[in-house]
Amino acid sequence: MRHLIFYVLLFISLQAFSQQEMKLWYKQPAGKVWTDALPIGNGRLGAMVYGNVDTEILQLNEHTVWSGSPNRNDNPDALDALPEIRELIFEGKQKEAEQLASKMIQTKKSNGQMFQPVGNLEISMADHVEFEDYYRELDIAHAVAKISYTVKGVTYTREAIASIPDRIIAVKLSANKPGMISFSATFSSPHQKSGVKTNASNELVLIGTTSDHEGVPGKVNFEGIAKIQTKGGTFSQTDTALVVKDADEATIYISIASNFIRYDDLSGDEHERANGYMEKAFSRSFEAIQKDQREAYQHYFNRVKLDLGDSGASKLPTDERLKNFRNTNDPQLVTLYYQYGRYLLISSSQPGGQPANLQGIWNKEMMPPWDSKYTININAQMNYWPAEKTNLSELHEPFLKMVQEMAETGQETAKVMYGARGWMAHHNTDIWRITGPVDAIFWGIWNGGGGWTSQHLWEHYLYTGDQEFLSSIYPVLKGAALFYADFLVKDPRNGWLVINPGTSPENAPQAHGGSSLDAGTTMDNQIVFDVFSTAIQAAKILDKDASFQDTLKRLRKQLPPMHIGQHGQLQEWLEDIDDPNDHHRHISHLYGFFPSNQISPFRTPELYQASKTTLIHRGDVSTGWSMGWKVNWWARALDGNHAYTLIQNQLSPVKGTREGGGSYNNLFDAHPPFQIDGNFGCTSGITEMLVQSANGEVHLLPALPDAWPEGSISGIKARGGFEIVDMEWKDGKIQTVTVRSDLGGNLRLRVPNSLNVKEGVLNPAKGENSNPFYFVEETPAPVISDQANLEKPQLNPGYSYDLATEAGKTYVLMMN
Repeated sequence: MRHLIFYVLLFISLQAFSQQEMKLWYKQPAGKVWTDALPIGNGRLGAMVYGNVDTEILQLNEHTVWSGSPNRNDNPDALDALPEIRELIFEGKQKEAEQLASKMIQTKKSNGQMFQPVGNLEISMADHVEFEDYYRELDIAHAVAKISYTVKGVTYTREAIASIPDRIIAVKLSANKPGMISFSATFSSPHQKSGVKTNASNELVLIGTTSDHEGVPGKVNFEGIAKIQTKGGTFSQTDTALVVKDADEATIYISIASNFIRYDDLSGDEHERANGYMEKAFSRSFEAIQKDQREAYQHYFNRVKLDLGDSGASKLPTDERLKNFRNTNDPQLVTLYYQYGRYLLISSSQPGGQPANLQGIWNKEMMPPWDSKYTININAQMNYWPAEKTNLSELHEPFLKMVQEMAETGQETAKVMYGARGWMAHHNTDIWRITGPVDAIFWGIWNGGGGWTSQHLWEHYLYTGDQEFLSSIYPVLKGAALFYADFLVKDPRNGWLVINPGTSPENAPQAHGGSSLDAGTTMDNQIVFDVFSTAIQAAKILDKDASFQDTLKRLRKQLPPMHIGQHGQLQEWLEDIDDPNDHHRHISHLYGFFPSNQISPFRTPELYQASKTTLIHRGDVSTGWSMGWKVNWWARALDGNHAYTLIQNQLSPVKGTREGGGSYNNLFDAHPPFQIDGNFGCTSGITEMLVQSANGEVHLLPALPDAWPEGSISGIKARGGFEIVDMEWKDGKIQTVTVRSDLGGNLRLRVPNSLNVKEGVLNPAKGENSNPFYFVEETPAPVISDQANLEKPQLNPGYSYDLATEAGKTYVLMMN
């Protein structure tokens, strides 16, 4: 009995220790620094909690509060100009083509609308000026922001949550002595068309309408409501504030809604919605709302656990750990940062809501950087790289829905601008699902946004095996392929079918006169290859469109193969013009390495070696999102130590320069300024270092760095419905791994050391993987420059096994 009690107490203490580790914490308030404030969110509402003592600020966002209103931004002049632009590019006159495209293809309307803040809720406790024992935290295991401090011997506590089920934000103020809670609360908003008032229902109300922008009238109406429950004390109100005096405790409920229904419908009633959420929540205590919110949040968060060890550095505040990380051993900060990425996705992307944008759901600027919209030449996709693999598949839904909506709006763009069937999108979109070219022609003309984003639909199917879903989205996959089938043209110089005009986002080589426009760029070719391949596979699975499959196969054979240039690099363009001193943040031609699987160490060793050379040429330190992408690339390159170097660069304080990258004190990713994509990209990359499933097998510990000699991870997903229920390693070797098979089929494993299985038969892997979810289309052989000096990669193949699995069964493998 004594032993039982001991182990129970030990388990409880370990659980408490683990929960303590999952906190960002600080010894000081955020003050006026937004990137020191702490984010909470429920996928529809977001708040940045500053933790200031005398005047607390909750900076508020709602997912549909965007400037403008339903609109299109196609340029119909493009179609007539297309032949001349193509001819100029084929003649090597890229700069002239760019100038013409700028006049004839670039949008003459909106360059995209802006994600805008609702405003602030300010809580004034004016007499709380002198304080001590200050503590501030974000508990990502329970999704609670909390501060505590002492004034004149009284300890005050504030807790803030964003409830997923109740769709409100709640803030509880309490003290360790009765009658000590006194404050006033008011709204403010940066919107010109806004106002604040109180009403007879004891509510504080903020109403507003979003901005006009670039000729598009702002028509999103929003309403925010704040209401207070108290225990003890008195309550009163002024024209613009709610006032509490001498209460034992108080809870502020915040509800926000707009008139947005979908990208082409603003017929909602913002008052009715906001009032409905408030009425439902206000009848419930903070504790009841928090309990339901915790259960809803942990339903997602608790699926995955990661343990890389702890050096004791977690005893320091998060900002100090960030400063020290490069020069100390702090593996737990990596674990925290990894789970923080999952926290941010849960908090900014919920089924039925809008996708996480360039800043997730947190933005204080009326005119935010890059409009805080959806940049779909990398950034929006990167936000969702962790979704499937870190067991957050349901949270992929808002992005997948956006792709389906772009497939609706993008049909007209394909037809009007390019005379093509199907659908397409350029490099950017917004809540109104515009698909025309925006911002500047040298990146805006890129037409791969639809093709790339459509691959997320296919990825969701590969992980879930949901054939009903595949059937529902097949028209989107087919439409993306139809566009390219019509848009491809024969290159008179070599006979290949190429995208023209195209670009390699957002690079502009001097060899092309400083223009990014070209024909047959490597990234364009890779995306078209994927779009055709997935449409073929989807049609085959669904047993439809046999002739269309044949057409796509024929066209795919005519695409340019990848090229390896004179420096041993993967060429970015068909011409061998790469500069080894080019350190551009976009390495778009490595799309085929990740997130695609056209390049692999074992299947395409020459392309793999060329990709590594390109990565070395481009360097490590860059913008935050670029470094996040590089973690994934080096993981695919099976180089865990180099991937870890990029994590060290990412977990460094912001340098303040455009190419400095790093992290802010609240661990937000820095472009700089703040972009959330680097957070998500790095979480994806850490997963790729431990588990990969894109190259015809489940590869365990493919890129384990020396810094993580032992550890464990549980809950990670692999394609084909496999889940790594638990995996433990020591000295870089797998001790035990438990795999659940949801769909059945062959499980092909590549592992660093020999294993045996408790039940079933573990055979050496032979031939192609028979599991259809692991089919990999053969990559055409590259064209290699005579001047390229390619070293043969030195790879450790480890051990490869095949294990026949049955749906619903779990399999345990152990080290021999």
